[in-house]
Amino acid sequence: MSASDTPVSRHMERLAAEGIDVVRVTYPDLIGTERARDVLLDHLPGVCDHGLAFCRAVYHTSPQGDTVAVSGGLDAGLPDITVTPDLDTLTALPWEPGVATCLGDVVDPATGRPAPESPRDLLRAVVDRCREHGLRPVVGPELEYFLCDAAPDSARGWRRYSDAQGVVYTAGLRADPDNHLLRTLRLLRDLDIGVSSGNHEYDGSQFEINLTHSDALTAADRAFRFKAAVKELARKEGRLATFMAKPFNDAGGSGFHLHLSCLGEGDDNAFADPSASYGLSATARHAVAGVLAHAPALTALANPTVNSYKRFGPDTLAPWLIDWGLDNRSAMVRIPPERGSGSRFELRLGDAGANPYLLIAGTLAAALLGVLAGEEPPAPLEGYGYDAARSAVLPMTLPAALDALAADTALTEVLGKGFTAAYLAYKRDEVARFDRHVTDWEFTEYGYHL
Repeated sequence: MSASDTPVSRHMERLAAEGIDVVRVTYPDLIGTERARDVLLDHLPGVCDHGLAFCRAVYHTSPQGDTVAVSGGLDAGLPDITVTPDLDTLTALPWEPGVATCLGDVVDPATGRPAPESPRDLLRAVVDRCREHGLRPVVGPELEYFLCDAAPDSARGWRRYSDAQGVVYTAGLRADPDNHLLRTLRLLRDLDIGVSSGNHEYDGSQFEINLTHSDALTAADRAFRFKAAVKELARKEGRLATFMAKPFNDAGGSGFHLHLSCLGEGDDNAFADPSASYGLSATARHAVAGVLAHAPALTALANPTVNSYKRFGPDTLAPWLIDWGLDNRSAMVRIPPERGSGSRFELRLGDAGANPYLLIAGTLAAALLGVLAGEEPPAPLEGYGYDAARSAVLPMTLPAALDALAADTALTEVLGKGFTAAYLAYKRDEVARFDRHVTDWEFTEYGYHL
């Protein structure tokens, strides 16, 4: 093969013909935020050969720019990771002329292996474990977010884009006076990440956009790129799109729901069995039992911030208890009514701030452990949930969830000791910083009276 007839050269020719002269190489950090570098097209071959050097401590950097003392970062002298473009994920950015984007694969140059903190590689490893047991996970993500307009005179600097109430599950100008959703849907379609539909959600300025189902890694890739794109499109208009779990006291939270099934031999849905209990195969029931059994630890990945736990509670339409139900939206695990090829479960535990790779990896790990254990779930929830007399309560704070993750040795063995140690150190630092911070609530509650 000549130097002018390599995969890289063919991509370069195609991109040049489309008027593209920059490739943005991106990858997720530990919290699922996009890290990136723009590469001039002429330099793409060298980058593909040698990779891009980033400081490994990018995984240990907080949203406020603090470097957390995670093993392998500060204590090792802030070494590099190497990020190599995954050219199979190349796509043009519809809203940024001349720019294409692709995901990057992360390697620790000292070992030649993926960095333990790499979310994408963690998910790859868990998917491989599932495949070893004859299961190929299929995932459909659903995410919600709030859109805000700039409000320079307010304490936060942002206000909800629209305060229209009662416009649940609607589309059009009644709930979206500037047609944000329609414009965003079309641009996301052109990004080719499998966006299918969208609507205004429960609270004013809250939107949900649905993604098609696919294999687990592709689903995580698409959810990661979706979140980055929505935030970028809002920034272009001087707005803020936030996937924060609960940004407002007087509104509900934003969820990140996962629909999960598995393909078995012959590409049949391994969750389907019309002759079995509830029309679900033993594999499906065991997977549900595994998610229930490991739910306290899984909460640390599905609800990864201090703010996440303000979304929980009775009558919130967010989970509060460890339960499952048949087409029951008040349960943590819901079984949608479709059966046969559509058999699946919906995990409603996650909030929109979750890292897609970690949420999916944790869910698959818990489901796999359930399949291997072969235990049946308890009887499904009947009626409206939120009765703590019937089911155990989820961890209600981030510290409690982190403790549950640290204690769940079966789940952390699947996730890997290196990842688990880094994640726990990073998140416990977040808790410590929050505990030292004086909030507006504290001053309002105590400042005048004490």
